[in-house]
Amino acid sequence: MKSVFLSRFFILLPWILIVIIMIDIDSKRAVRSPAAGRHSRAPQAVRAGGSNHSALPIIYAITPTYTRPVQKAELTRLAHAFRQVPRFHWIVVEDSTVRTELVARFLAGCRVPFTHLHVFTHRRFKRVGMPRATEQRNAALAWLRHHRSRRDSGVVFFADDDNTYSLELFEEMRSTQGVSVWPVGFVGGRAYERPLVSGGKVVGWYTGWRPDRPFATDMAGFAVNLQVILANPRAQFKRGGSQPGMQESDFLKQITKVSELEPKANNCTRVLVWHTRTEKPHLANEPKHRKDSVVIEV
Repeated sequence: MKSVFLSRFFILLPWILIVIIMIDIDSKRAVRSPAAGRHSRAPQAVRAGGSNHSALPIIYAITPTYTRPVQKAELTRLAHAFRQVPRFHWIVVEDSTVRTELVARFLAGCRVPFTHLHVFTHRRFKRVGMPRATEQRNAALAWLRHHRSRRDSGVVFFADDDNTYSLELFEEMRSTQGVSVWPVGFVGGRAYERPLVSGGKVVGWYTGWRPDRPFATDMAGFAVNLQVILANPRAQFKRGGSQPGMQESDFLKQITKVSELEPKANNCTRVLVWHTRTEKPHLANEPKHRKDSVVIEV
């Protein structure tokens, strides 16, 4: 009886070993397959547009702002664009004696890296025809000079809150080595203004106002490499002696020459920013009717 059992055991033994080996192989495949899947998805993400942005220069957008009915609406429009731009830092400077709660709450939830500053413009500088946002832009430049150094790469752009920006504009300006320029829509009483380019150099200006300006460009029409800002610590926007529409020229004269400007946007033939100016809302009926019992931030 014992011999019969042993003979059957030895006959079945090879088959048992084969089954054990097959089970072991299947179990190893099951363990390895999730890791293989993770590795295969990474290249697909890169092909779909994912990339490492850590090497890109940071774009520092300086936005002066002030309290008015459309302020939050204007900032909201900008935030929708800015949050889509990689390596971006928004410097918002209020014309106010304090940081207002409206702007502070907005920035806290805007999902854009930001710095919130404030500096008040005296009433005597707010008369019609005087340059605007001078103190606010200078406060932002002072912040950059205090908080950034020669080790930091970046591009500084003056992004007023009454403009509309194409995302392409930020990719154009990111390669700025000194001062770059491009067209701006709806300025100077024309459909657009732009630098005139020949042989890759700016040789003049297509403009509808003061063509004699050294730099006949709008505030939204240029960007400056951060290191140029740091290398010129006294360069700032002028209050005394500056005329409306001349602040751009007064500032750029301190840091560059027309011959050194870097044309962007296909040699300044594409408009990627528009001076849209949100229409002033009609609020004549506000004082005529009873106020809402609920306080709602607009």
